[in-house]
Amino acid sequence: MKKKDYEIFLEALEQLEKEKGISKESLLETVEQALLAAYKKNYGEDENVEVAINRESGEIKVYATKEVVEIVYDPSLEISLEDAQAVEKNADYGDEVTVEVNCEEFRRNAIQNGKQIVIQKVREAERHYIYEKFKEKENDIINGIIRRIDERKNVYIEFDGVEAVLPVVEQSASDLYRVGDRIKIYVVEVEKTNKFPKIIISRKSEGLLKKLFEIEIPEIGDGSIEIKGIAREAGSRSKVAVYSPNPEIDTVGSCIGQKGLRIRNIVDELNGEKIDIIEWKDDREEFVSTALSPAKVKKVELLEDEITARVVVEPSQLSLAIGKNGQNARLAAKLTGLRVDIKIQEGENVAE
Repeated sequence: MKKKDYEIFLEALEQLEKEKGISKESLLETVEQALLAAYKKNYGEDENVEVAINRESGEIKVYATKEVVEIVYDPSLEISLEDAQAVEKNADYGDEVTVEVNCEEFRRNAIQNGKQIVIQKVREAERHYIYEKFKEKENDIINGIIRRIDERKNVYIEFDGVEAVLPVVEQSASDLYRVGDRIKIYVVEVEKTNKFPKIIISRKSEGLLKKLFEIEIPEIGDGSIEIKGIAREAGSRSKVAVYSPNPEIDTVGSCIGQKGLRIRNIVDELNGEKIDIIEWKDDREEFVSTALSPAKVKKVELLEDEITARVVVEPSQLSLAIGKNGQNARLAAKLTGLRVDIKIQEGENVAE
């Protein structure tokens, strides 16, 4: 094996260290261990050997540790006094000496094997790096670019050199996806796999809406206002319940912002999705009443089963309370965690 090949191998490791941040020393140690396993597989498991790569020249050598004996029965583990003293002048019977093993065929293949090992190690390191990097981004928003859309309408989005799939089930109905457009996506989860980490992204998740509120509304970002609950039908309408322990803070007004600027920025990002901001109430009946906004509720009664709220409204408010295709009532139920049963008040009576 030409020395030049060893030098090229070392230079490649140094380049990987600079570009990928993978320690050259750790790569060399990995290659040594793998080559040792390969050597033992081919030449015998019992041999007391080590494979060493010279850190300066890159040369690969195999060394065996042998015991000095009078009569050599096992050349792989024993050495005569004469041969031992050729290596270590003061060697004596019972000593252990380390000698270089002449195995040209193994050395000829070692660099090629080393390259394959390094390629595998680099791939593993890249997978680990990507996993750790995006694991930190779970439950957060990142910016990406739409690279392609397949025939099944799955959208492929690139961010930081990594591509992830936004499947149809995680897309918002109001979004328009065009190749080349920049887009904000929500990282739901990052999973380790045997190959590349699986990055699950969404435009439909309630988490996306929550993070947009945290970004656009400083009082939520700093904890002055809490988001107590979100009910969302992505691309159509959402309800967000907010609360502050500080009575001086106007929770709903802070979220709307001056001239509606804060909430408008969120609505624009979600391409016109309607957002109702609800003041959270500790009293469940009061909370149901506010959750049915913009409808005006006459009365709310929590039934004995503790999971049903009977709501009484005037006839003029019925359509608002129920909403188009039942959406307002459905979102209110999801937000409050209760089954909402809406009734009409007719005079002094409640119509069943």
